[in-house]
Amino acid sequence: MCRGRGAPEGLDAMQGQLTAFDAAAILIVLSAVLAWINHRFLKLPETVALTMMGALASVVVIAIDAILPQSNLSGLVKRFLNDIDFHETLMNGMLSFLLFAGALHVDIDDVRRGRWQIAVLSTIGVMASTLIVGGGFWLLSGAVGLGVPLAWCFVFGALISPTDPVAVMRVMKTAKVPPTLQATIAGESLFNDGVGVVIFSILLASAVSGAEFSLVHAGEMFAVEALGGAVLGLVVGLIGFHAMKAIDDYGVEMLITLAVVMGGYSLASALHISGPVAMAVAGLLIGNRGVSYAMTAKTKDYLLKFWGLIDEVLNAVLFLLIGLEAVVLAGRFGLLGLGLLTIPLVLFARALSVGVPLTAWRGLLPVRLAFPVLVWGGLRGGISIALALSLPAGPIKDVLVAATYVVVLFSVLVQGGTIGGLMRKWTRPEATAADPVP
Repeated sequence: MCRGRGAPEGLDAMQGQLTAFDAAAILIVLSAVLAWINHRFLKLPETVALTMMGALASVVVIAIDAILPQSNLSGLVKRFLNDIDFHETLMNGMLSFLLFAGALHVDIDDVRRGRWQIAVLSTIGVMASTLIVGGGFWLLSGAVGLGVPLAWCFVFGALISPTDPVAVMRVMKTAKVPPTLQATIAGESLFNDGVGVVIFSILLASAVSGAEFSLVHAGEMFAVEALGGAVLGLVVGLIGFHAMKAIDDYGVEMLITLAVVMGGYSLASALHISGPVAMAVAGLLIGNRGVSYAMTAKTKDYLLKFWGLIDEVLNAVLFLLIGLEAVVLAGRFGLLGLGLLTIPLVLFARALSVGVPLTAWRGLLPVRLAFPVLVWGGLRGGISIALALSLPAGPIKDVLVAATYVVVLFSVLVQGGTIGGLMRKWTRPEATAADPVP
């Protein structure tokens, strides 16, 4: 990125010397300061607060530039964001940590109870949503005069389809939700992230190369990446399990889990299979069999708290980044308008991809409860942000990041802010009495 005109020379020089450590330090300091402000004064859900304050900080930067053009704060923020190699830091690292950390807290017995629903929603459901959103986004972008190529529209469909219902899972702990529905939401959120990343990678490779898309070739790549990732995750998870079972030292055992994630993901990259899927499977194994049979109570407590902290820190940074991306979108109101039009499209795709399978599961799930919870509770979050920010730089990335920004902002602030009250209303006895409870 070129040096902005009017930028203070000292600040500009300092920005040019930005290292990976500097970037990480800035993001962590900002996340900590904003999290403290929220905890001390606002008391909002952390993801809601960080996203909102990041967006507000961007608005302040834009306003200062409008009043004092010579400050060029927007240029400095844009350069900071562009200097971070999101493909390496997010796609080739952070996603695996996030998925492993999330998988540690999913009960494998619950997954077994809802295995067929989870399998359908996390594979066919994600594919259907990708196609619906991709086709609809192509029509919308053409209608507003942006004309995004169809291949890139499907890339957007893939990155926005995976759900991240962490907040919903917290609410369900206090709501009277049938256990099979809880298992379906937990399992889907775990596996559709990994599946969504694989689909995204396949479609992105096709869009970047410009080669004609082959369904057969894509199917082969999906099978190799997803199934290969699952097998590798099982193998490295078993190695970690037996290594932890042979000792009783919580420090070493936490180090082993880090080795599973980092070493396992590096091996997946070398073998050209899905690292995120591998980490999801490894986390599921260690979070259940490892916790039950390979750890003492003390090690279990340390381990879960350690990975819970990693999960919170990484999500905080991602939600802060999506808020700061508003600076990049300054003056591109057409892009924001397209994002607003995309919100109902994404909700419609989610409703259709969830609603059709639910009609066949009337004897397994309480449909009148499951449908609104799965649709409105299908929050978009860290995964969609990471995938959008990892796209190659260019005008198409600006359009897709803008749409992702608006959809995720709506999802976090509106859906995430209301799902708790709505679930308490939906789970009243009179609301579910007519539906079967597994």
